[in-house]
Amino acid sequence: MESRIERLCVEKGLKMTGQRRTIARVLSEATDHPDVEELYRRAAALDARISIATVYRAVRLLEEKGILERRDFGGGRARYEPTEHGRHDHLIDIDTGRVVEFTDDAHVAALQAIARQLGFDLVSHRLELFGRRRRPATERRAVADEARTAPRGPAR
Repeated sequence: MESRIERLCVEKGLKMTGQRRTIARVLSEATDHPDVEELYRRAAALDARISIATVYRAVRLLEEKGILERRDFGGGRARYEPTEHGRHDHLIDIDTGRVVEFTDDAHVAALQAIARQLGFDLVSHRLELFGRRRRPATERRAVADEARTAPRGPAR
């Protein structure tokens, strides 16, 4: 069965080698915005002949053709998602790098109102929130207790 990204590649006239098909399939199944190295690990698990250079070339080509979108969520590495992925925004966990996709009509309405107030019609937006997952109260208390009772270094 052909993946969504494979179909887009064919529609855009790209030659689909077996290795490109594997990479496209891995990208279509990804829900976590992989970077090139993670994409390579997943693709190589399916086809050991795939090299990291092949993955880099394929990602660059898919990005040039408008099939993949490069994202910078911090952490010093580019991550990727399909461009035709529907309207959504991102919340990035700064501790783990995990990316949570969400949609919220209320914030879109607020952004449209801001654009109108400034004399613009909003045609698109990109929202990336960076946060830290809240710990349950019991876990926060345990961490605080541990900090209070931890031995301290010698007084100076």
